[in-house]
Amino acid sequence: MGFMEDAKQTAETAGRKIQDKWEDTTDAIGDKIDEKKADADVKKAEAERDSVQTRNELKEQMRNS
Repeated sequence: MGFMEDAKQTAETAGRKIQDKWEDTTDAIGDKIDEKKADADVKKAEAERDSVQTRNELKEQMRNS
């Protein structure tokens, strides 16, 4: 029975390693998604800032005309 127990233990070890690798991969994908969302949020905030700045400059020009 030693062979069967060794095979079972090897299969369990392989299963754990596969599960660990899967979890690492899904974590890495989640991290990349979070990074892309943060970049998009920054770009949106910068565009909004530029829009407000341009609008304020135009209002100022209209007041001075």
